[in-house]
Amino acid sequence: MGYYIERVYAFKSSYGNSRTIVFKRNTPPSNYFIEKSYLTKTYNMIIKNNFHIITGGPGVGKTTLINELQKKQMNCIPEIAREIIKDQLKNNGQALPWKNAKEYSKLMLSHSVRDYVKLLDAPDLYFFDRGIPDTYAYECLMSFDYDENLDRIVNKYRYNKIVFILPPWEEIYKMDSERKQDFQLAKETYHVIKDTYECLNYDLIEVPRLAPAKRADFVKKILFHCYDFT
Repeated sequence: MGYYIERVYAFKSSYGNSRTIVFKRNTPPSNYFIEKSYLTKTYNMIIKNNFHIITGGPGVGKTTLINELQKKQMNCIPEIAREIIKDQLKNNGQALPWKNAKEYSKLMLSHSVRDYVKLLDAPDLYFFDRGIPDTYAYECLMSFDYDENLDRIVNKYRYNKIVFILPPWEEIYKMDSERKQDFQLAKETYHVIKDTYECLNYDLIEVPRLAPAKRADFVKKILFHCYDFT
């Protein structure tokens, strides 16, 4: 069970004994589940309620949705994972998921924190193509050793509780030079991300498999009562 058992203690150390999280996993990563109770103790955190994350496994249409929201004059922060991969490939770097996954994870974390911190004083609504918890999920998926610094950061820098998650969608899934996971691994990634966000006490809303414009309208409708989109 390795890493997933270690994550139980990670969450307990952050939230105290008020939250019980139990990972149970067989051989395939997709065969695990989490039991949890509600939080009764908070972490020393920064909360930006105007920051909304759009997440999900690879190849589910997140970037396309972000682009559609930008067309509707929404403020959006692009995904940093592909930015890192492109830069590493261009400069013959080693911080790639298929070369040095831990260094790749460290870069994802530092870039995600950078994007968060630089907008600390921003009052407007922002959509993030993935957030800091996605790095946490990635380290779970890769069965890395427990990282105390990552645990601290993911609990310190908080986004709005409403997180939009896009489900696996085989019909649109494509592999390329930057996305080497097959669709099965993409599905497993989705489940790890979903469980990670739920464990971190975010409220996930699944975005239906629709055309990009309709997905953007769905997101705006959910947030209609929170923000003025006129």
